[in-house]
Amino acid sequence: MSRNLKLALVVLAVAVLIGVISFRKLHRRMARLGETQTSETRARQEVLAPPITTPTDTTVKATIFWAAAPDQLAPVEVELPLSADPVQRSRQLVHALITGPSTPGQRTMPADAVLLGFYILPDGTAVADFSDALASETPSGIMSEQLAVNSLARTLENNVAVLRRLKILIHGQEVDTLAGNVDLTGFFDLHPPAQPAGAGAAATPPSAPGASATPPAPKATTSSVAPSSPAGSSGKASR
Repeated sequence: MSRNLKLALVVLAVAVLIGVISFRKLHRRMARLGETQTSETRARQEVLAPPITTPTDTTVKATIFWAAAPDQLAPVEVELPLSADPVQRSRQLVHALITGPSTPGQRTMPADAVLLGFYILPDGTAVADFSDALASETPSGIMSEQLAVNSLARTLENNVAVLRRLKILIHGQEVDTLAGNVDLTGFFDLHPPAQPAGAGAAATPPSAPGASATPPAPKATTSSVAPSSPAGSSGKASR
């Protein structure tokens, strides 16, 4: 082997070693940057929508549905102080859903989204009124929009027994879609009625509690609601 070839191999080996070391440093730097951004996001959210506490709060295991993949949700058990009042309990759950993801990949709703108001009507209809950020910062696309709606619906469904369906508003107004695809003009069913015994083998079995796939999209219906007149609801407006 010639001297020049040996020298070239040594130089190449040194260059590869330097590249590996630089890559590791860059990886650590990106990880720290991600942690910093997560902390800043949480801090900003705490300013926009501070944690909700009530005299009846009790620490319980709640099931929050965060993203496990671009088109999948996973139920995650977390300990949260939750109120006995269903309106306040729902607000606490939505706050945890938005602020709680430990990694950006788990996020289903924009970090700047704020729950402006939450009502429960006598028939069990939940009306969730969000800031404009929910619509403007949710990535446009059927998967990302459906993931946001599903995570909200499944989280409320699994932790607030009195809810029967969900209506989503943006800044007090009904909008056609979330970000161009998912229809928000109707309702999303929660706690669907159980199939009667012997209803037929063709009925779809309920999802296993630990399943990681995204649950079926809550069914939207098109009847109207008048959230601007919450009189008689089981909870007060929270603004």
